[in-house]
Amino acid sequence: MSSPFQRRLVGTIILVAIGVIVLPDLFDGKKKHYQEEFASIPIKPELSKDVEQFEIQEPIDFDAELPGEPVEVTIESSKTEPKKEILSIVEKKQPEKVEKIDYAKSAWIIQLGVFRNADNATNLALKLRKQGFQAHTFPKEPKKGDLVRVAVGPDVSKPDLEKQLPKLKEITGLNGQLLKFTPLNP
Repeated sequence: MSSPFQRRLVGTIILVAIGVIVLPDLFDGKKKHYQEEFASIPIKPELSKDVEQFEIQEPIDFDAELPGEPVEVTIESSKTEPKKEILSIVEKKQPEKVEKIDYAKSAWIIQLGVFRNADNATNLALKLRKQGFQAHTFPKEPKKGDLVRVAVGPDVSKPDLEKQLPKLKEITGLNGQLLKFTPLNP
């Protein structure tokens, strides 16, 4: 006869076999097969009657440019030997190329001061703006304890900013310092 241990072992093996064979099919559900759907592209789209039609205009002929090298012209006269004259063509002057100014490398600012109190810096910048100067504070929104710079500019003309220094000293009482402006780190 079989012992209770053997019966339990056989029962456990049968339950595990059923679990391995049957349960995956039960929990899998419906198997879906994915198939890509293709939309057919019409060969020629149908146009509605509401589409606007435009009249194609004739191209406009502009004056032709003269050739760049001298042209040889023969003029026949009553004599048997034709004369040859060489006409020279005046070349058009090419417009002079204006150098583009790289403003990022050549801009200037006047730094008036660095303030610990952001309210004082903001008030000074507002006072200068009312006087017609292009005044800014850096950083725009300071955090508590940050230093705030007050600057006038930027301007690409260094002499123009140098002319503003005496007037700024008269208004603010501060000696401004002329510095190169760097847009990434104002």
